[in-house]
Amino acid sequence: MTVQINRRITQGVLVGGVRIGAGNPVVVQSMTNTDTADVNASVEQIKALAQAGSELVRLTVNNEAAAGAIPEIRDRLARQGIAVPLIGDFHFNGHRLLRDHPACAEALAKYRINPGNVGSGEKRDSQFASMIETACRFDKPVRIGVNWGSLDKGLVARLMDENTRAEKPLDSVEMVHKVMMVSALESARRAEEVGLPADRIVLSCKMSGVQDLIAVYRTLAAKCDYALHLGLTEAGMGSKGVVASSAALAVLLQEGIGDTIRISLTPEPGGARTQEVIVAQQLLQSMGIRAFTPVVVACPGCGRTTSTYFQQLAKDVQNHLRNMMPEWRKAHPGVEAMSVAVMGCVVNGPGESKQANIGISLPGTGESPSAPVYVDGEKVATLKGDDISGQFMALVDDYVRDHY
Repeated sequence: MTVQINRRITQGVLVGGVRIGAGNPVVVQSMTNTDTADVNASVEQIKALAQAGSELVRLTVNNEAAAGAIPEIRDRLARQGIAVPLIGDFHFNGHRLLRDHPACAEALAKYRINPGNVGSGEKRDSQFASMIETACRFDKPVRIGVNWGSLDKGLVARLMDENTRAEKPLDSVEMVHKVMMVSALESARRAEEVGLPADRIVLSCKMSGVQDLIAVYRTLAAKCDYALHLGLTEAGMGSKGVVASSAALAVLLQEGIGDTIRISLTPEPGGARTQEVIVAQQLLQSMGIRAFTPVVVACPGCGRTTSTYFQQLAKDVQNHLRNMMPEWRKAHPGVEAMSVAVMGCVVNGPGESKQANIGISLPGTGESPSAPVYVDGEKVATLKGDDISGQFMALVDDYVRDHY
């Protein structure tokens, strides 16, 4: 079930075929970590990210080879039926790459520009303007993405001088926040002066501190109506990255701030890049903002559940649901809102199972070796034997077929 949150009213931005802002659903995006010039590897990872549910995918465009590869990547994806919009991530030499590779500029659905990395002094203004002019020529939106690890040194010096002369100077933390916001807003204003419409501009101010990110976005949201991209930069690995990103983004999303999000996880060695997509979806779904995959409700286990069978069943069911979603999404609209309960004993098992669309209550230690199954609150079967898992998943498949 989705909930209504009073979202901040923003400009709507069309990125490829995806609309962000203006009250549209919060969009999930991700970024590749392949060498963009390696077309095969990049295509495979983008395909995996898109199939996992990423609605926008960003790639590094850092040299001639990467820029030259973008059209082929776009075309290969299209031949495989993958229409996810591609975003080019530019730093330092983006003005030159976009100028020298018009096919790349045309193939991308959006450009990401970091105003701290487009040059300094007079070069900064001309190189920034060059990128915006290219965006105007090809009718592409731009994300002006400020990052506190790469602030515009000239802007920092100017604002620090002003702060020193102020009657009540800001402290160092407040100054960082101010520099971030001024960089984003001044760059957006400059982009509009060059000719880019406001409905082609997305802003972000990415930081790695949870409270810093919340403070900056609250103020930024109050000062403009541009669409905003949320993300905790350099969030980290594993549970730390998941918890920190969720803590920051959940607060802002609950306040109606944010039109598109990315969870910037450091992958575990050998881990799948798609994990950042899954976490972003789970965050939005757990808050009731969007639904992507049926929810599995499972108990944590206790002394009554010495068997690990229910844990394995919960994992198997969750994997089955996610694997089936590409097919179900087309054939069974609405299935993403389904809830499935896998419980481990009689204490809360029957009650939780009755609350779900379909649920199973496995026997705890010393309980009768049978597992009642409930469908929409009514007991419909009791499973026994060595293949409870297979029997239950067949019932889940039947439920999907019959109800969606």
